[in-house]
Amino acid sequence: MWQQDGWGARARIGILMPHLDVGPEAEFGAMAPDGVTIHSTRVRLGVMMPGAATDPGIALAPVRAFAEPPAIDDAAELLAAAPLHSIAYGFFSSSYVLGADGDRALQARLEKRTRGIPVVIPGLAALRALRALGVRRLALVDPPWFSAELNRMGAEYFRSQQIEVVYAAPAAALPSSQHDQHPGRLYDWVRAQVPASAEAVLTGGNGFRAVGAIEALEEDLGRPVLTANQAAFWNALRYAGVRAPVAHYGRIFVEPLPSD
Repeated sequence: MWQQDGWGARARIGILMPHLDVGPEAEFGAMAPDGVTIHSTRVRLGVMMPGAATDPGIALAPVRAFAEPPAIDDAAELLAAAPLHSIAYGFFSSSYVLGADGDRALQARLEKRTRGIPVVIPGLAALRALRALGVRRLALVDPPWFSAELNRMGAEYFRSQQIEVVYAAPAAALPSSQHDQHPGRLYDWVRAQVPASAEAVLTGGNGFRAVGAIEALEEDLGRPVLTANQAAFWNALRYAGVRAPVAHYGRIFVEPLPSD
């Protein structure tokens, strides 16, 4: 008699995200099992331009500023009032700039404002996913709007946590606009660029349209493929106590969350 009304009977997952971004909402929604709903809020980011184009000279100062109080902290507190079961911080660039220790401090700070609702930080989620999969050698593919310096910092993020990065580069041949991305283009780039020595592929950037290519890449490369949104969503589901199967978006969804 009753119809689905979108209340999120299983879990309600939040996203803190840059103001012009659409990627985290779209990709979380695509991956969500029945009974899981997505709720987001936006925080202004100084590197975004109209049309979801990103400043090609993406400066590190605005990336760092996005993670600083008070705006992101206030947004987390308001979002947590929904109420929610977990919240994902949808800005992987911060991890590159802050480092793993900075990510842990950010998570602890935001969780004080969410009154204990767990907060997922993308870099830490990716590290947990790599650990769950037993990956030691990684290929890191960043969005075309990431600078060489930001990409270098991303590679160092994982190296500092005992992950060997055998390849790291922005996907420079792809369009420098979020709205112009297509999974087929990313598939072609990864197939052509990623070396056989990599045990897994990770695409950085929560605004980088990527989850649609995961299944095809895993089938053809024979290796796990992770993305910023996929790893964060897997972590958010586990924090929320959801074990429901997620098909077509990567082998990570059969893995439990490792202990920190």
